[in-house]
Amino acid sequence: MTDIRLFLTDVDGTLTDGGMYYTSTGDTMKKFNTRDGMGLQLLQRAGVKVGIVTSETTEIVTRRAEKLGLDYLVQGKRDGGKLAAALDICSSMGITMSQVAYIGDDVNCAELLRNAGIAACPADAMPQVKRIDGIHVMSLRGGEGCVREFINQLLDQ
Repeated sequence: MTDIRLFLTDVDGTLTDGGMYYTSTGDTMKKFNTRDGMGLQLLQRAGVKVGIVTSETTEIVTRRAEKLGLDYLVQGKRDGGKLAAALDICSSMGITMSQVAYIGDDVNCAELLRNAGIAACPADAMPQVKRIDGIHVMSLRGGEGCVREFINQLLDQ
């Protein structure tokens, strides 16, 4: 694997299919792919710190991050906040953005994608994200294992 020390991922449209499910009582639900979760744990076993940086703030994501034992969870980051969050994590770890891998799917991920050492997006990412220089476009869609696909590529390097 290249010198990646930190792996970050978006949630909606990346770890999930981008759908938001609402019950008649107002509860919100998201569907996560268990293979993505296993991939994040495999990275941790390989010595890479892993985390989520997302625009939304939900208890669902908090629970998922806790279940997986992620190293970092930063929620509620919009309008440049994702890059700032990644820079804060890098500073605390003593690493640079060149040592960060990030996967995201929409315009609110673009700044962080442009600054990550290795960037990827799901097959169904927004067109302007797919056009980012050097981005790796996965063959799988958001919520269907694209995060694991990216992780497998990193681990195979």
